[in-house]
Amino acid sequence: MEDILNAYDSDSNDGESGAVHDNVDFDSLKEKFKLNSTPQILIKESVNISRKIDSHAKEVTYNPKYEELFQPEVGPQNPFKTKQQAAPKNTLSGYVEDSHFNDFQFENQRRTFATHGYAVDPSVGDNNVFGNNIIGDLEVAKKLDGRTVFESSKKFGSEKRKRDDCGNPSDIDNYKGPWAGFVDENKIAKPTEEEQAVLDDWKSVTSKKNKEENVVEERSTLHIKDATDYQGRSFLHIPQDVGVRLNSEEPPEKCFLPKRLIHTWTGHTKGVAAIRLFPTSGHLLLSCSMDSKIKLWEVYGQRRCIRTYLGHDKAVRDICFNNDGTEFLSAAYDRYIKLWDTETGQCKGKFTNKRIPYCVKFNPDEDKQHLFVAGLADKKIITWDIRANEVVQEYDRHLGAVNTVTFIDDNRRFVSTSDDKSLRVWEWDIPVDSKYIADPSMHSVPAVTLSPNQKWLACQSMDNQILIYNAISKMRMNRKKIFKGHMVAGYACQVNFSPDGNYVISGDADGKLFIWDWKSTKVYSKFKAHDQVCIGCCWLPHETSKVITCGWDGLIKLWD
Repeated sequence: MEDILNAYDSDSNDGESGAVHDNVDFDSLKEKFKLNSTPQILIKESVNISRKIDSHAKEVTYNPKYEELFQPEVGPQNPFKTKQQAAPKNTLSGYVEDSHFNDFQFENQRRTFATHGYAVDPSVGDNNVFGNNIIGDLEVAKKLDGRTVFESSKKFGSEKRKRDDCGNPSDIDNYKGPWAGFVDENKIAKPTEEEQAVLDDWKSVTSKKNKEENVVEERSTLHIKDATDYQGRSFLHIPQDVGVRLNSEEPPEKCFLPKRLIHTWTGHTKGVAAIRLFPTSGHLLLSCSMDSKIKLWEVYGQRRCIRTYLGHDKAVRDICFNNDGTEFLSAAYDRYIKLWDTETGQCKGKFTNKRIPYCVKFNPDEDKQHLFVAGLADKKIITWDIRANEVVQEYDRHLGAVNTVTFIDDNRRFVSTSDDKSLRVWEWDIPVDSKYIADPSMHSVPAVTLSPNQKWLACQSMDNQILIYNAISKMRMNRKKIFKGHMVAGYACQVNFSPDGNYVISGDADGKLFIWDWKSTKVYSKFKAHDQVCIGCCWLPHETSKVITCGWDGLIKLWD
């Protein structure tokens, strides 16, 4: 203060000396110079500076005043926004305000509307006349007096079902305890009149089916005068007077191409499905047809029809001789596999598991002639024992109907093909496949034949090719040997080999017979054999150039 006083004193107009007077009054100085020792300082809040709050902000880090929160937005408006866009929003669709409505009441009305079809209109007061404040089905609301689900439901315990007397615990036999039944419990369940009518219809249909199945009677007709010759030998005996040694196991040295038609067997009224030659000799021919008949024909001599076997009521799909030809199996669409005596025509056995058999094969081993394998439409391969008439093994790995079963590797293994476009190799009597062959480029294989030297498997593929697989070692496809040129898509045309293995033969959908050279895979010959599909073909085992074909025109033809 002394410095201040000195400064003021030196600037005074009195012209007096600059000495400091001790008797100067401070209050007078204040009045004289209007000196304020504690001036009032303006702070930020005293100036009218309002804090701006962003209308889109989610958080505020200070305590704003009411005026700050609700002051109008400042700045130019977006001229391109519609009224709806410019309106205040707290959700994507608009501004939502919570109304005071009890959660229980809301859920109660929602459930009532879902159950009964009506609910109370919350926008209308309760004082209105009944019906004006209800939305939905008014008739049901009148019946229930406008009660909600909560009000109309039974109260727990009030109408609880009563149980029978539980009995005395000391009486062990009659004591029911907590397991006692209800008083009003109906222990006999009877179908209603409508259900009973449906059941009666179903019973009548099933009984008719059973009667129809039982109608089929197995019989056979002999078409020749004498079943035996002058020496008492039956027609199964291998003839010795045909100019060919039919009992030899050696194939002819060289085979030639057939060129002309020698004979036509007629007798089937519908298409022929398959033909099989008598084992070893081939002096008899067995054919099955879509007319549900199986016929046995002479191949040499007068070439007569020897016997007709009748026992199926639907088309016969496959046939198979046993090793000595005395018996054969037939598989038909009536879901039955039947065992026939070739000579007498007697049906020795019937086998079925209510599934359609697509192929049937005897086990070629001499000690297993009582077993046969069948590929079924339900994706399974089943082994039956003829003696016990029971299934002894089931191979269930395919994903489609099984088309063929072929034994390889001295009958220790067999190959199966299916509509699932795969080949599976099985060890005999082991129901797990040892090899699975499938490829995205593969097609379904409906016919398979083993070559005469047992080394190769010829597979008729649905993409109009015959594929060759090695049957001895690893079942690999031989990509150098693919036979093409015929058209078989959609038909299970049988493939076969010439006895010397130099030619591959197959029918096709146009009724032609194709003959390929084994070494070069070239088409050596093709000719029109049938008017419709040529479904089967086989080369006589002791002849150099004789081929038998069958077709859907019901004819069986012999070519030389």
